[in-house]
Amino acid sequence: MDAADLAKRLEHAVLQPQATREDVLIGVQTAVRWGVRALVVKPCHVALAARELAETPVKVVTVVGFPHGGHTVATKVAEAREAVAHGAEEVDVVLNIGALRDRDLATVFYEIRSVVEAVRGRPVKVILETAYLTDAEKRLACRIAARAGAAYVKTSTGFAPGGATVADVALVRRILGRRLGVKAAGGIRTYADAVALLEAGADLLGTSHTDAILREAAARAA
Repeated sequence: MDAADLAKRLEHAVLQPQATREDVLIGVQTAVRWGVRALVVKPCHVALAARELAETPVKVVTVVGFPHGGHTVATKVAEAREAVAHGAEEVDVVLNIGALRDRDLATVFYEIRSVVEAVRGRPVKVILETAYLTDAEKRLACRIAARAGAAYVKTSTGFAPGGATVADVALVRRILGRRLGVKAAGGIRTYADAVALLEAGADLLGTSHTDAILREAAARAA
């Protein structure tokens, strides 16, 4: 896969707790230079990213309930609405991991559905945080996300003990078929990581190592 094709599947993330406005501007430059699908930023940086990317095809994505998923439904809805008002085109929401593990499936469904309704047709990716879940819990989460109207299921935040794995991506793809997209994120640092996850069934990849991955892709194609 050449760099241009791979870039269309990448969402460049600037989500580090210590990320500054300057870091976001550097992220904008990286995203535009490579022509990636999206730039993913913290809620406080949505307006800045939207302003800087306004004349480009790069989408602005933000996170909701990040990184632990323990916010109340009302808080997640408010975050999502504010993000859209400031220019976010998609949101990646962390589900309530504890509620899922408690088998409080009504709460999990209600919060995802509430966020989907709050963003008025914009795509919602539901972050499962697979490192904390059993395979049975991953299956439940995927089915709930599909019923609640999510557009994608995403493996990880990148802030848990583990990130995306080939096994988890393959499992999620088997469960979902082609009903929803699959985004792999967390720990994707090399071209080999990216290709393996795409081959396992991911549609999109979230990474902060965009430059290194795409430089390697370009070098391989040379």
